[in-house]
Amino acid sequence: MSTQKGTIGVTTENIFPVIKKFLYSDHEIFLRELVSNAIDATQKLKTLSSFGDFKGEVGDTSVRVTVDKEAGTLTVSDHGIGMTADDIEKYINQIAFSGAEEFLAKYKDTANSIIGHFGLGFYSAFMVAKKVEIRSLSYKEGAEAVKWECDGSPEYTMEPADKSDRGTDIVLYIDDDCKEFLEQSKIDELLKKYCRFLPVPVVSGKEQEWKDGKWVVTDKDRVVNITEPAWMKKPADLTDEDYRNFYHELYPGQDDPLFWIHLNVDYPFTLTGILFFPKIKNNFEVTKNRIQLYCNQVYVTDSVEGVVPEFMMLLQGVIDSPDIPLNVSRSYLQSDSAVKKIASYITKKVSARLEDIFKSDRADFEHKWDDIKIFIEYGMLTDEKFCDAAMKFAMVKDTEGKYFTLEEYRKLIEADQTDKDGNVVYLYTTDPTAQYNYIKDATDKGYNVLVMDGQLDSHFVAMLESKIDKSRFVRVDSDIISNLIRKADKPDVNLSASEREILTSIFRSQIPAVEKSEFLVSFEALGESDAPLLLTQNEYMRRMKEMASLQPGMNFYGELPDSYTMVVNTNNPLISKIKDNADEAIAGKINPLLESINANNDKINSLRESSKDKAMPEDDSKEIDNLENANGKSREDMAAIASDYAKTQPVVRQLIDLALLGSGLLKGKALSAFIKRSVELL
Repeated sequence: MSTQKGTIGVTTENIFPVIKKFLYSDHEIFLRELVSNAIDATQKLKTLSSFGDFKGEVGDTSVRVTVDKEAGTLTVSDHGIGMTADDIEKYINQIAFSGAEEFLAKYKDTANSIIGHFGLGFYSAFMVAKKVEIRSLSYKEGAEAVKWECDGSPEYTMEPADKSDRGTDIVLYIDDDCKEFLEQSKIDELLKKYCRFLPVPVVSGKEQEWKDGKWVVTDKDRVVNITEPAWMKKPADLTDEDYRNFYHELYPGQDDPLFWIHLNVDYPFTLTGILFFPKIKNNFEVTKNRIQLYCNQVYVTDSVEGVVPEFMMLLQGVIDSPDIPLNVSRSYLQSDSAVKKIASYITKKVSARLEDIFKSDRADFEHKWDDIKIFIEYGMLTDEKFCDAAMKFAMVKDTEGKYFTLEEYRKLIEADQTDKDGNVVYLYTTDPTAQYNYIKDATDKGYNVLVMDGQLDSHFVAMLESKIDKSRFVRVDSDIISNLIRKADKPDVNLSASEREILTSIFRSQIPAVEKSEFLVSFEALGESDAPLLLTQNEYMRRMKEMASLQPGMNFYGELPDSYTMVVNTNNPLISKIKDNADEAIAGKINPLLESINANNDKINSLRESSKDKAMPEDDSKEIDNLENANGKSREDMAAIASDYAKTQPVVRQLIDLALLGSGLLKGKALSAFIKRSVELL
């Protein structure tokens, strides 16, 4: 053939700037595309040979990536089917006419893995090269070698070449601003990222060996990839050790995985892969980019949102499917109904595998539960189908370290922990050490307490309440135990209005300031041997604040102070003594103020009642304001009297501090004063 000049068949002269700047999300992808094309050419030759359409020797099928820093070139070479001048005209000069698609149409049932789909991969070379050469010799008998050359403009030259071996060399003359692609270390990095599991050997550089205290380059070619990775093999052909070794190949330096799931489906889509359950070191470590997506063993991306449900971002591993729709540059996923089907299949497969592990080796499942609990809970909270499946094998653990399924646990507690309204009450602790006293109160009464100390557990218990009929989940310190599991109506608290007012003022005045916390005082008629004071925390508000720490849009709850109730046990002898002493010491001062308040309230109610159906006269309105102001002053006086008296009663502050200490709220100066007072009282 003679030298040919022409113009590449594109619709605009701006095609190269488009390819260079916009088509590919990352310039480094050029190496993946060129190596993938070389693999395609090799796989095509193998297929032709198996059909008898190529009768020569297949010979060496490796793909070579060669760096020549001095010449400023990077070359990708294969021994595949090669190209004639007509092939180059058809597949190179006519952009986006995919040779892979035409080939697959003819050999669709038995073709080896053909990677390309769009016919644009070759042109990614111009992202990093100022000039590209193709030197190719077709496998066809009598074919002549051809050289094609282009400098990144639509114009090219094509002429006969001096090439005796079958296949194609793509020579990139690296651009001045891309010189990093002439470093062997950079090429090694890219080959490891994109080409480490390609089905044909990829050779780059030479092996090194340790000799005389240093690394020495040998004459042996270095193969950078594993041509038959574990996910491409049948599960029956793999041992547990094979799976662990593959995991460490993917993620060097990590602990062994807890479980793994081998995906292998060929209908209604093709999907293979292995997903691993890693040991999660942090309590909640949702990290993207853990799972790698491949298409016919070619690395595509580690952003697999959509293909893998969100909760499975906690997993690690590989998914390989030619049926996942990619954008034209094969850099990221496109939204598609097939993707949703694949995600649904993976969810079903994972839940089935977990149930199988639970049934086949429950002891091992329980042993690993604390490590996989965060994954199961996250899945149940975010995926309805997974939640329904996981209700069979999700576990809970009690304070004795025993594990139960949700159904088993309900059967365990429903006889003793059903309240008077027919609700089964699930008691739980978020800190067995800090909440020990509350746990002991519950267990002393024969109740069981769960440990729910995970970061997602506040959300998880709310979800379980919606899933489990007639159930309530309450933290063991959110109220006194008789209120948490109310078996009958509350016993009346035998306090007069005056006694209630005096005790409220006495105890409230001595509660020390605790940052971002507020306290209420309430009264309960508990047993004489029960604690005199008990500190509880409102279940609803506490749960909302915990959820706010993880859930955007709930910052309002996160800013609210912690709400506690100081429960005073009126039947405890110490409280009775404090009440009697206070009655004797300050009731004479308190009662007139309380009587004045009650009388004023009666007047206020009467004035408001008389104007219920008409506008209130201005004089009445002013009188109400005066009466309310008088009441406010009386209450201030009562509080001052009670506070002054309480300061002379160290046992009051001692009981309060003991309650705060039991809940971990006594710190700093208040703790120091408590210790000093304890010594003095002794």
